[in-house]
Amino acid sequence: MGGSLAVLMAAVPMEMIIIGGTAIGGFIIANPSIVRKRAGAGFKKLFKKPKYDKKSYTELMCCLYQIFKLARTKGMLALEKHIETPYESTLFQQFPGFMRNKEAVVFLCDYLRLITLGADKPYEIEALMEEELEVHHSEGEGVVSAFTTVADSLPAIGIVAAVLGVIKTMGAISEPPEILGKMIGSALVGTFLGVWSAYGFVGPMSNFLRTTYAAEGRYMECIKIGIVAHLHGFAPSISVEYARKAVLNEIRPTFIELEEATTSLPSITA
Repeated sequence: MGGSLAVLMAAVPMEMIIIGGTAIGGFIIANPSIVRKRAGAGFKKLFKKPKYDKKSYTELMCCLYQIFKLARTKGMLALEKHIETPYESTLFQQFPGFMRNKEAVVFLCDYLRLITLGADKPYEIEALMEEELEVHHSEGEGVVSAFTTVADSLPAIGIVAAVLGVIKTMGAISEPPEILGKMIGSALVGTFLGVWSAYGFVGPMSNFLRTTYAAEGRYMECIKIGIVAHLHGFAPSISVEYARKAVLNEIRPTFIELEEATTSLPSITA
């Protein structure tokens, strides 16, 4: 637009030190180490493709189908050797994508283990699973809240940086207008960077993470619905159909697609 980039480039390093240093310092002070650790892991999610798609949900439904089928034909005790050492299980090895999701594997095996121990009341298991999913949700929200707080603070920090620049300018008030203009322009870069960073980067990052954690929770929700349906005594095909209904429309496998996938699965022996 005809402006001088030299003025902007000269001001950016110092303004970034003020704004970035204050934002990072506030982030460290405001959040315990576990949230900071999760925030680092969450930041990496920004550069990865979506974790769940139609293929991953189809694989999950097939995994649940095999588990429910084995439990229905051989009894829940037939699952013991599979859930105690899932990474050595011939049943779970059919589903490598699911096995890479360690959190989901632990979630599924923990509740199957509870059921084999005799905790087979559907409503009690459902309540316990909902409680665990709420914990998972709160952990994700802690990270989202941390990023949102930084985004909310950046415009104000930018104003502080601008005020410091104005204070510096007032010390050179006797300089000619050409120099004062550059100094005032440099000071205003702080406000620009604060607002730009907040609404152009950190705010959208926090919203992206909220969506990502919600998708992860939806995956676990499907496991919960399938297990509860199985405990109510439904056939394996009906139980996975209940779970399928919890998937978002754009990545939900159709009834026919899921039926074809489950009927092509190999037989599992106890």
